[in-house]
Amino acid sequence: MYNNFDEIEFDLQRLNLERQIAIEELKGLKQEVKEDLNPYNWLSTAISLIKKYGILYLIKKILK
Repeated sequence: MYNNFDEIEFDLQRLNLERQIAIEELKGLKQEVKEDLNPYNWLSTAISLIKKYGILYLIKKILK
C-alpha cells in the first residue's frame, strides 16, 4: 500500500530502471549467442576435439 504519490513515483522509477537493466542484459546475451554460433568457433571446437581423440586413438594403437 502506498501512502502518497511520491512512493508510487519512486517505485515506478525503480521498476523502469530494472527493466532497462534487464534489456541491456538481454542485449549482452544476444551478442554472446551470436559469437557462440560463429562458424569459426565451431571449427576451433571441432579441431580441438579431433586433436584430443586423435591422440587417444594413437595411444591405443601403440599400446596394443
